[in-house]
Amino acid sequence: MSVLLLPRRLMAAMLVVLCALLLPEAARAAIPIQHWTHASGARVFLVPSPSIPMLDLQMDLDGGSRRDPAERAGLASATAAMLSAGVAATATQPALDENALSEAWVDLGAQMGASAGLDRFSISLRSLTDPVLLEQAVALAARQLAAPAWSDAVWQRDRLRWQAGLREADTRPATLAARRFAQAVYQGHPYGQEVTVASLDAISVDDIRAFYRRHAAACRAQISLVGAIDRATAERIVDRLLAALAPNGCEPLPAVPEVQPLKQAVESRLPFEAAQAQVLIGQPGHRRNDPDFFPLFVGNYILGGGGFVSRLTTEVREKRGLSYGAYSYFAPGLHAGAFQAGLTTRPDQAAQAEAIAREVIRRFVAEGPSEDELRAARDYLVNGFALRLDSNRKLLDNVANIAWNGLPLDYLDRWTARVEAVTADDIRRAFARVLQPDRMVTVVVGAKP
Repeated sequence: MSVLLLPRRLMAAMLVVLCALLLPEAARAAIPIQHWTHASGARVFLVPSPSIPMLDLQMDLDGGSRRDPAERAGLASATAAMLSAGVAATATQPALDENALSEAWVDLGAQMGASAGLDRFSISLRSLTDPVLLEQAVALAARQLAAPAWSDAVWQRDRLRWQAGLREADTRPATLAARRFAQAVYQGHPYGQEVTVASLDAISVDDIRAFYRRHAAACRAQISLVGAIDRATAERIVDRLLAALAPNGCEPLPAVPEVQPLKQAVESRLPFEAAQAQVLIGQPGHRRNDPDFFPLFVGNYILGGGGFVSRLTTEVREKRGLSYGAYSYFAPGLHAGAFQAGLTTRPDQAAQAEAIAREVIRRFVAEGPSEDELRAARDYLVNGFALRLDSNRKLLDNVANIAWNGLPLDYLDRWTARVEAVTADDIRRAFARVLQPDRMVTVVVGAKP
């Protein structure tokens, strides 16, 4: 019998069986997250993954851009970038400039990096788990954490490059739209702070050094490890890395205010000569630990997060040909991150595309999804769950997310069940609580009058 003639239900069942056979082991079995608290106060999360002789580690610290002083916006990102700009000399080891440090990592076949998001200052380490190589990689990482060089010459050079990039970005309509949107949604909250040429000029190497010493404190660290190691090895690695942060203080950090809801609609329209107009619509959304996370997550897939199968794309692109695509997403963090819907379109079509997108959002908040939309969304998300865990790096991202947001240790084990349990009523209720279509920010850059 031709495969094309098989009944659809039989084909679906065969695909389910095939997918189950191909799923990575971590996606088909309970994920054994081990957790303990280090003597320093740091929280540690370990997932042994013996199939590949690699270790991926992430250390998260409360030093994201929400901790930037307003007049020095960009300080957290500058600190993260400068962490790889060499290490200072010690009594027994010579200094390494940025090139020598990079070569040392290449020689080990390992990687170390740092980044700063809105909430987190994150340090990552990847190494083979060969005992000799791993020991050397951890030792180099500890040295880099303990004694960054904080080279003024490197900072002066990199600051000029960063400022040149900012000036170039200011010529793009998408940059202008994103800036105005963040300013209007966050209303002065640190989530909406803008890095500028002037704020970078205000940052000195002393500021970078002080920021690192204040925020890179072992007592507030959260360390996630995924790889071919056991707990004893993990404990030795964690001890070594946290000892490098021991000199840093642990005084309480000031509280960051919550993002406030909008009291009224805000519209910002900026003329700009461009081939495409930028349209952004949104408002403050929800925190990552919101109890309605799953209804909002599944609902947004239907509204605008599902690409070509989402309502926004169907109405804006497929039915009317006004854009190559439209999207929506929530960006939850420790505070209420933005809900954002967006599209690009011809300048003379911007008003029509904006009106349609706003109506799609309004109707979805009022009515929620159909049962067919909900069923298709749940099936897609559940069947694609394995792709969220198909590498150590992705698994590490998920474990770090659990650690940072205080989610249950069985969060990944229950993920598909939580998605499958979402009902249309759950989505209607959650969206009606979180979104107010009559109080949204609308930013349009480049539309024809």
